[in-house]
Order: sequence, then structure tokens, then C-alpha cells
Amino acid sequence: MNSVWIKDINKPEFPALNKDIKTDVLIIGGGMAGILCAYMLKETGVDCVLAEAKEICGGVTRNTTAKITLQHGLIYHNLIRRFGKEKALLYYKAQKEACEKISMLCADIECDYEQRNSFVYSLDDKEKLINELSALKLIGADADFCAHTELPFKTAGAVRVKEQAQFHPLKFAYSISKGLPIYENTKVLELLPKTAVTEHGVIEWKKLIVATHFPINNKHGGYFLKLYQHRSYVLALKGAQLLDGMYVDHSETGLSFRTYKDILLLGGGGHRTGKTGGNWAELADFAKRHYPYAQTVSKWATQDCMSLDGVPYIGRYSKNTPDMFVAAGFNKWGMSSSMVSALILADMVQGRENPYAKVFDPSRSILTPQLAVNAFESALGVLTPTAPRCPHLGCALKYNPHEHSWDCPCHGSRFDENGKLLDNPATDDKSM
Repeated sequence: MNSVWIKDINKPEFPALNKDIKTDVLIIGGGMAGILCAYMLKETGVDCVLAEAKEICGGVTRNTTAKITLQHGLIYHNLIRRFGKEKALLYYKAQKEACEKISMLCADIECDYEQRNSFVYSLDDKEKLINELSALKLIGADADFCAHTELPFKTAGAVRVKEQAQFHPLKFAYSISKGLPIYENTKVLELLPKTAVTEHGVIEWKKLIVATHFPINNKHGGYFLKLYQHRSYVLALKGAQLLDGMYVDHSETGLSFRTYKDILLLGGGGHRTGKTGGNWAELADFAKRHYPYAQTVSKWATQDCMSLDGVPYIGRYSKNTPDMFVAAGFNKWGMSSSMVSALILADMVQGRENPYAKVFDPSRSILTPQLAVNAFESALGVLTPTAPRCPHLGCALKYNPHEHSWDCPCHGSRFDENGKLLDNPATDDKSM
């Protein structure tokens, strides 16, 4: 159950920390966001260190579908409605700059970078598409409406943004990570003021960036209420209709499509982690109906942190932690949002203002309908009288028969059948 990205690729090796060190900036987490933060800081001459508990890109980054786009579902209409045109425009400019920065880096990296048009489609709600198109035009984005698509089923149309991109995420990340001050197999066991304790050494820091997908420090920021995790699935199909564009349904539980070489990546079957959903069975049924002669050559699942309002949390970890920063809640758009994180945090740790920071401020209002849902799920998980339980905050785990794992519906931690930790925010294995 491995993604197509890890086939025939050589990963650079990095040592484990085995001594006490000091650094100006410590980055915890070796996924795309952490690596890009380290890269940007090194480029500006900042002394930094990245600590990864296992291997770099060993989590969500290796399981992404790797679309590089500023088009994040039907987000701009919602941003204007909730925050106003100014902040929607800043969100757009941040994502646009991030995509352009990735494109510039890819010019010197063999990572299968390709420009593709991006489409958000709807099965039956043309009005939502028109509203999104109006929002994009209001902020100056070049977008249009397509009544017909390449997809093998009827839609109500799609909103198209041209000249977006896709690439091989590991070829890109492994390339830019070479030469960076990275320690693998260096798990942070405890965070103390200005100090991170690992198994074989202590790291003293002046500034700290937490890029661990789901933030690991529960004492500050309230991320256990501000985030939930969503699981989704991918089938890699050979012999299916290949597409020129990248497609995603505006619905959280809809399907996504992109081509990689001679393979179609079909994504979907999603659900809140710890709940039930369509999983691979839904995708297999779709493939049987629409691509009857296709062969499944790989399949995998991924997990995304979802914020309360659709905007990532990038910036100061909390109002009470002036030297701690965070990058989390990318809402399924981790490629561009990882670069946005690097652009913003590279400025913030150096005391510089960033024009996009106020949009992504983790301390913004949390009063949204999703907050009530998250609070209910947390209370339900804590009060459910069953075992085993998650070591993160004590919620009851649910067995996932499709992946043979124990999943937490509160915050998304996952464990294999023997209790070994698969996904955070839990930091320890669970006794089963």
C-alpha cells in the first residue's frame, strides 16, 4: 500500500542527533513544509536545524497527489463572504507567489514538473461555481467557466484556472533537502523553554517552528479544537482515460483526478478520520463503471488537517508564545500552503513583517460552526466507555477494517493493530 512516488527513487540520508547542539531556529517536522522552511531560512543565511522523528517526507508528503495550485476548491467566495475582499486578495496573492516560487525552483530540478490547467467541478450546483468565478474575477484572478470537461461523467460545469502545475513531490523535496542541516530519527521527547529534548541530545533554540502536520504542543494554541483530520484514498490506474487537466470536486467527499505519466490518479472516498466513508471500495466501484479495462497498479491513503474556516494556521503558535511558530491545517492543499508557510515564517522568525501574515494568523477568531462539531466529537470520544484509547487526550479509538488500524475520531491519531503510532498528534505508541 505505497504511493507511486516512492517507486525507484533514492532518498538522501541524514544522521541522527547524537550530541547537544545550539541553533537560532529549530524546525520540528521533516515534511514538505518543514523542508521548505529550512531551505528558505538557509537561503537567507539564518542558522537553523530541522529535527525529524523518523525519515523526511515519510508521512503526508509521500502520499499527496501533488497539485500545485492557488485554486483550493471554492474557497474565494467563502473568503470574501467571511473576511472581505482584502483578505481574500491576500490569500490569493500568497498562494500565487508560492506557486511561482515552486515553479522557479523546479526549473533546476528534475521532478516531473508540468503546467496543467486546474478545474473545480460540481455534479449538480452550477450556482456555486458561478459564485466562485465571480469571486475570483473580483480579486483579479484569471479564471473562466467550462460547461464541459474531460471527465467521463456529466457535471454542472467547472471553474478553470489556467497554468497551474503538478510534479513529483519526493523528487522535489529530496533535491532541495540536500545540504540542509537535517537530523533524521531524532524525535523530540519534550519541549522546554528554549530547549528541545531528544533521545540522544538536547537542542537549544532561540526560535521554534512546529511543522509536524498536527501541532504537537497541547499547552498552547488550542489546536485540539481548531483542527480535525480528514482521511482520503487514491487508486493509481493504468489503462484509464488520461486527462490534460487536474480536477477536484467542490464537495469534501467528492473525487479528484490527475495524470502522472501513463497513470491516472483517482482520489476520493474521504471521511473524517475515525468515521466511516467510501474508502478504496468507492474508488474501485467508480473505476469499474468508468474505466472497465483499467488496472490498479497502486493504492494508498492520506490524511489532511482541516482548519475551522478553510484557511491554514501559519504564524505565531499562540499569543503567549512569542518565539514559537506553527504551520498546520492545509485543508488538502499542502504543496502551495507549505511554500506559503516558508515565505511567511522565514520573515517572522527574523522579525520582519510579512504582508500575508494577518490572513493566516493562528490566533484569529475560532467562532465557526466547525468548532461546535469538533467540540462535540472530542466530548463524545472522551465519554465513550470503550478501550483502547488514544494517548493524546484519551479519546476512544475506532477500528478501521479497511486499513487494519485504530483511528481517533477526535483529532486523527492512528495506530496499527499492535499499537504502533502511524499518524499524530499522538506522539507515543499505544498499549493494545
